[in-house]
Amino acid sequence: MQIHFCWVIPSLLLSVFATPSSAADLDQILKSDLQPLLKTYCLDCHDASSAEGGVALETPASALAMRKDRETWMRALRQVQAEVMPPSDSLEMPAADRAAMIHLIDEVANSIDCGPNVNPGKITLRRLNSSEYRNTIRELTGVDYTPAANFPGDDVGYGFDNIGDVLSLPPLLLEKYLQAAEEIMGQAIKTAPGAQLFSVQRPGENLDDADKYSKRNGSVRLNSYGEVYLQEQIPFSGQFDLRLTAYGDQAGDEPVKIEVKVDGKLQRIVNVPASDPTVYSVKLKLSKGKHKISFTFTNDFYKPAADGKKGEDRNAAIAHVMLSGQSEVDNSKVVGDLPPSHRKLIFVSPSRDRSPESAAAEVIQRFASRAFRRPATDDEIRRLGMLAAEVRSDGGTFDESIQVAFQAVLVSPHFLYKFEQPRQPDADGVYPPVNAFELASRLSYFLWCSMPDEELFKHAWSNSLHDPEVLAGQVRRMIKDPRSVLMVDNFASQWLQLRNLSKSNPDQSQFPEFDDEIRSLLRRETLTFFAAVMRYDRPITELLDGRFTYLNERLAKFYGVPGISGDEFQFVRFNDGVRGGLLTQASILTVTSNPTRTSPVKRGKWILDNILGTPPPPAPPNVPELERSELTGTMRQRLVQHRDNPACASCHKLMDPLGFALENFDAIGQWRQQQDGLPVDASGELPGGVKITGIEDLRKVLVEQQREQFVRCVTEKLLTFALGRGLEYYDKCAVDKIQNRLVANDYRFSELILGIVQSDPFQKQGVRQ
Repeated sequence: MQIHFCWVIPSLLLSVFATPSSAADLDQILKSDLQPLLKTYCLDCHDASSAEGGVALETPASALAMRKDRETWMRALRQVQAEVMPPSDSLEMPAADRAAMIHLIDEVANSIDCGPNVNPGKITLRRLNSSEYRNTIRELTGVDYTPAANFPGDDVGYGFDNIGDVLSLPPLLLEKYLQAAEEIMGQAIKTAPGAQLFSVQRPGENLDDADKYSKRNGSVRLNSYGEVYLQEQIPFSGQFDLRLTAYGDQAGDEPVKIEVKVDGKLQRIVNVPASDPTVYSVKLKLSKGKHKISFTFTNDFYKPAADGKKGEDRNAAIAHVMLSGQSEVDNSKVVGDLPPSHRKLIFVSPSRDRSPESAAAEVIQRFASRAFRRPATDDEIRRLGMLAAEVRSDGGTFDESIQVAFQAVLVSPHFLYKFEQPRQPDADGVYPPVNAFELASRLSYFLWCSMPDEELFKHAWSNSLHDPEVLAGQVRRMIKDPRSVLMVDNFASQWLQLRNLSKSNPDQSQFPEFDDEIRSLLRRETLTFFAAVMRYDRPITELLDGRFTYLNERLAKFYGVPGISGDEFQFVRFNDGVRGGLLTQASILTVTSNPTRTSPVKRGKWILDNILGTPPPPAPPNVPELERSELTGTMRQRLVQHRDNPACASCHKLMDPLGFALENFDAIGQWRQQQDGLPVDASGELPGGVKITGIEDLRKVLVEQQREQFVRCVTEKLLTFALGRGLEYYDKCAVDKIQNRLVANDYRFSELILGIVQSDPFQKQGVRQ
């Protein structure tokens, strides 16, 4: 097969030899050269009033305005490059006009001064996401806090869940953080040897007798003298902390009141003036045995509407209840050894020569500095020391006082968020770098999804991390460190959409061999393959054409690969001309299929999204999904009919042939030669008339003809993940530089990582434009 393939021309190649024009020159080029072409070939269908396919190309007022809407113009550029636009039933565009439009859109939309004054971009204040929180807690305290996996889900932006713009802090998550701090420090520091810990919690809607009342958003709503309760077997006697999250519909001249009783005996009347969920704390002394803790709404109030005034109705609502405590023990009886985490965190204690205040300050200074990922200030150490002193003044031990101070650290915004100092450019317009501690934190959360380790902190304290040789050495060390698997898991699983594998449910009657174990093994195969390309510093193009993978016995049988035994994953080289690279791995082939059959559309769209970085626009709202349409015939025939709709043709002309090239892989990624008794047709025609058949042709097209587009896609995805923000038009300078570095260094994975961490967006903090 001969391939002459140019349906997506990387804008990098168009602008390599271009000299950035001045703003006035670009505005003139826009007005005199580009606008006439747009008017002739585009605006009849894509002006503001028509906007066919959801694309409006209203003539921009200036080159700057065009760059700010760069995403739309890059989509238009790709369509013109692919010869999809203008459509075949409109005015024909001569080759010279097409080449001119491609060049002009690129020149105006991508012309950026990449000198020393380029804006490195501003990173929004970022909260630790659930994965980063768990990893950081483990590194900081030695406690693997598994309940973090059940925190409220993190929102996703630009394809990733570490994007600052979408990581909010809802009240429920704050409550989880408070609970987590107490439980984590209870495990890390053994304040009373032999003590037992107890904790139980329930949403309001799950309390006993809650079914008698109405429920809303997890809360139970109580009417007149309504009562719900929590009945638990308490394993020991001791002091317990009851946290009641409640609110109410307020009416009349007093707040909602809730009686808290234990076994029918009143313990406290809780005033609930809040109209939104608020935590109220009640101390309870409980003996060992079964206890019923009840909550009764006692002051109902109702005033009907009269004289044109609205009626009033007071009601109570309980959103959540948590009961926790620690058994009473004789502290003089030492039972067992202290956990390693205790000895690591409390490394000095009061003595004849060291006061409790001095010892506490030393312990707190180290913990808070590591938790905040920068030197704790004198004021922070002083205030945490005062908190510890209060505990001791109330009869608590030194270790108990440190435990409480550390709990306060774990709910501090300086722990939960990645703070960075705002910076302004100097008199010459050049942005200064972030400080060494901020760089260490950026580096560790990029490559480990966790806090810096001792070696990174050492280089931050000595201010040597900005040295290019030191930084490169740290990057190579971190890639080889086992903790880099955390980056692989978080980046690769989101880039490749492997998290959707948990939602894929192939039809069991057609695919009985697909079960939860296979689902887990498929995900592990892809992540292990990605990790090998990274750790062994292979060219990133091997993600597409690497003729190897890692399998165990069960997965080898699934693929039909002989000679593999045991549960451990083993290196396997393919020589069949079929398997090799991400596109042939069953994890991705399953994610891009329907439960009963393959989906060429989903597979083609996945390639455009994640391999070429050219996502198609959303389908028009007035066009039904293919599965729900009234089209008839084979899948290929139905897609041909679907493409007859002008609103669908342009995207399907790109997607469908890519997806059909993978038709030899069924809906769970197993190889097939026939479908429904007929030979599989894996042929397709790409824009420009290029014909391909099957995976070999597709792989060759992507690796040989679209290599730069793939490399740019991976660069942009990984840079987005590393920065925790979406890319802006001015990030093109950094992307171009990284891509050129890769071209010059055989596309080695380490060069991609080094290019990112040495780039201005990673090393500096700018402003959002």
